[in-house]
Amino acid sequence: MEHMDLATLPTEARNPASEHIDQLPTLDMLRIINEADATVAAAVATELPNIAKAVDAIAARLEHGGRLFYMGAGTSGRLGVLDASECPPTFSVPPTLVRGIIAGGDSALRTSSERSEDSPEQGSRDLIAADFTKQDTLVGIAASGRTPYVLGALAHARSIGAFTISLTCVPNSQMAAVSDIAIAPVTGPEVLTGSTRLKAGTATKLVLNMLSTGIMIKAGAVYSNLMVNVQPTNAKLVDRAQRIIAAATGVDQPTAAHLLEQAGSVKTAIVMQKLSLSRSAAEAKLLAAHGRLAAVLAATEATSS
Repeated sequence: MEHMDLATLPTEARNPASEHIDQLPTLDMLRIINEADATVAAAVATELPNIAKAVDAIAARLEHGGRLFYMGAGTSGRLGVLDASECPPTFSVPPTLVRGIIAGGDSALRTSSERSEDSPEQGSRDLIAADFTKQDTLVGIAASGRTPYVLGALAHARSIGAFTISLTCVPNSQMAAVSDIAIAPVTGPEVLTGSTRLKAGTATKLVLNMLSTGIMIKAGAVYSNLMVNVQPTNAKLVDRAQRIIAAATGVDQPTAAHLLEQAGSVKTAIVMQKLSLSRSAAEAKLLAAHGRLAAVLAATEATSS
């Protein structure tokens, strides 16, 4: 694997604004961190066209039975696992649809496993062990753009014809060179030199938010700006589900609560109320529309107009 002088990476450079941060009063110290953080959203904004291409590509593959895999080491791996783990409760998708894999395995989520990132062979093996196929999409995540573990996974994914995306925080990286789409918000030097859990980590989280949210919107898990696929599995989520039904239909909360109890799901409850249907009829319409609530309601409006 090509050797890289890490000192040349923007994420490893020293930040002149924070050179004396260890000597500052607490408020001034925090102000420097906050001012650095304020630059992150602008860095991500420059990558919106590439993020959009990635969302469209992933969504198309999911529609044909593919899955989304995130792979990374350290902070990057933890952020990928975090985003993947939040998809089932937020969007009611199976936990196998969006997978997060971290170098060193799940124990590395809590205990540092820095050496794990140095093996491209292990990255490839871990992807194979997860039953990754050519229908799937791999998002390789590494702030530096050169983590061997991720490069190995990307190489395997490409070798079997799968779709590959790199998410880094440096331009023209090794990972970008072996990916179909490269997303690279350039966050620059960190407040603590080389500590990419800071700006680079924040940028990574913002991009992952966009990827997962974007593909779920396209999959019909969102109606208007409401999380209509939410699973009412605890008191907070039951309350949220009721409020979503109320917002989408205009009924009051007690009526929404009754609808949810009758329907068993938010989407079914909304269709039952808006189209005056039984639960079974509402479920049939949603099934025919592949779960897309907007399509069910739009079809009915078109028929009645």
